[in-house]
Amino acid sequence: MSPADYFKHSRTHKWLCFLLFRKSRDALLIRGCGRTDFQEGNPRTLFKSVHTKIFSLPDNTILFPAHDYKGLTSTTVDEEKRLNPRLTKSEDQFVEIMNNLNLPYPQQIDRALPANRVCGVYDIPKDINRIPLE
Repeated sequence: MSPADYFKHSRTHKWLCFLLFRKSRDALLIRGCGRTDFQEGNPRTLFKSVHTKIFSLPDNTILFPAHDYKGLTSTTVDEEKRLNPRLTKSEDQFVEIMNNLNLPYPQQIDRALPANRVCGVYDIPKDINRIPLE
């Protein structure tokens, strides 16, 4: 099924459709993208992933990326295709930009990553019903 199949017209005019990705891993941010300089990141893989998976959705698809620090909560595929300063570049230009950001290593990353891997819960009760992640 193509992404467009999720957005077919309904039999009524009052309907909502949610297309949820299991994980975006901060690939796309509003007018930005995730870092690729640690955690085994790869700028070419990130570029291809965003362009083939997210940018292939209909242009009016509303996105709710994380980590916006300017008060924005949503964007659309069309807005990011037109306005994202990095992802509007060619693949080679994008790779060059990402490989030369020279950003400092995040101060809390060594604490945040282990917490992220367990959803912030370090001491999980032994009697909890565990559902394996796919």
